[in-house]
Amino acid sequence: MRAAWYTRQGPASEVLHVGDQPEPPPQPGDVIVRVAVSAVNPSDVKAREGFRPMLFPLVIPHSDAAGEIVAVAADVDPGRIGERVWLREAQWRRPHGAAARYTAVPADRACRLPGNVPFDVGACLGIPALTAHRCVVADGPVSGAVVVVRGAAGRVGRYAAQIAMLEGATVIATARRDADLSDVAALGVQHVVDEREDSVADHVLEITDGRGAARIVEVDFGTNLEDALRAVANNGVISAYASMGTPRVVLPFYDLMMRNITLRTVLVYDMPHDAKLAAISAVTRWLEDDALDHRFGPRFALDDIVGAHEAIEGGVRGVVTVQS
Repeated sequence: MRAAWYTRQGPASEVLHVGDQPEPPPQPGDVIVRVAVSAVNPSDVKAREGFRPMLFPLVIPHSDAAGEIVAVAADVDPGRIGERVWLREAQWRRPHGAAARYTAVPADRACRLPGNVPFDVGACLGIPALTAHRCVVADGPVSGAVVVVRGAAGRVGRYAAQIAMLEGATVIATARRDADLSDVAALGVQHVVDEREDSVADHVLEITDGRGAARIVEVDFGTNLEDALRAVANNGVISAYASMGTPRVVLPFYDLMMRNITLRTVLVYDMPHDAKLAAISAVTRWLEDDALDHRFGPRFALDDIVGAHEAIEGGVRGVVTVQS
């Protein structure tokens, strides 16, 4: 089968190869998916660059994808053959991900894709949408609450803003670029803040009459912590899924304790299983209702997977997809 892979970590142009690899046999509990589209996430790029150790001598990258089940292991319901699916965690702790014509994944990582949803939309969902759902709802309902989403034009942030609105929250969304501000405003969020000019905390306190936000979804925890502490309400939650700007953070423990503020970190791969099931159920329902908007970046052929990875490294907005 046609596939992309690497056998050592490093720059995309030096380590990614495209060619033929054996089709994966289904292990117990697996389904075989004919991949239509995969997506490149920042975590795929980091893994290839060396952010975490390689666990296997050859890696086919990409965790998120969509396609059709074409075979199943003996212990999986054969009725799933022919089912359209979106994939999550295809390459998590496994050597062969979705940058290939076929991939094998545990059956529960192949989620039903409603018939009204194109494969390129299905490829967008895994890491960004499930991370966003966890950030928004992990600490209880947000209906009637104020939720701040930092970096709302990003892959996770954009879904987080939409999910918070769908769950009944008032959303204060932030961005830094003119195009991103326009994109976020088009989602219908109630308040959009330009981080280049304005203090997010000042806006939050003005909008909430000084009470602060019940929840803050944070894309750069360490860098934005001081502002987040001003913006979050007593008994509120700061839910962070990244801190690349300031990876090591000194916490003002007693400031947090005296206000009963919860700090939640979110890594989608090791979320509790029940949380994953709840997120998948909610996302599938919203897909059926056409309730989510998706922002696409450039599309690439598998033969140009180097360009796809370099697009992510260059900071392109929207989901970068690779046609298998």
